[in-house]
Amino acid sequence: MKPLSLGVLGSGKGSNFVALAEAIRLGEVPAEIVLVASDRADAAILALARERKMAVYACRRGAFRTKLEPEIERDLAQALASAGVELVVLAGYMRVLKSSLLEKFPGRIINIHPSLLPSFPGLHAWEQALKARVEQTGCTVHWVNEQVDGGSVIRQVKVPVRTGDTPESLHARIQEAEHRLLPEVVRDLAEGRIPWPEDPRR
Repeated sequence: MKPLSLGVLGSGKGSNFVALAEAIRLGEVPAEIVLVASDRADAAILALARERKMAVYACRRGAFRTKLEPEIERDLAQALASAGVELVVLAGYMRVLKSSLLEKFPGRIINIHPSLLPSFPGLHAWEQALKARVEQTGCTVHWVNEQVDGGSVIRQVKVPVRTGDTPESLHARIQEAEHRLLPEVVRDLAEGRIPWPEDPRR
């Protein structure tokens, strides 16, 4: 079976990227990361990818914090397509996707989010969970659409909120769950155990 070609997008430290890359290296996930991209040229995820001799792409600097200008996102979408990406994986990518990426990869973009969606979408979901005094939170892998953290859920893992948890301790436990969940979902997508959304262009 041909490995599934992945493009990984991230804005920060890249811990989910590392978990996925290691699972692939160990033969646990039948996939290949063909491009690692970031909206920030100084993002640690790009340095980690270079250490692994992977192709990288850094977007040129834009004017906005939460989205890319259409022309910058178009260039990113083209870079992913030129690399042969079949599935785009958002792993700590902090920009809202717009039409350029969504139309170039319809039904082929997933995201990992640190809550049990639809609860606590958006930024700092673990802090939202603590403020809401819930007994459990977790992480979600979902398909990406035009609504922030609003695409259909693929799979979730629950994480208990413990007495005395700080934002840091809860976030750390959620990340441990994320590092297991993301490779598992990519594996099952690659092996056909999870259905892909229907798209007439595929």
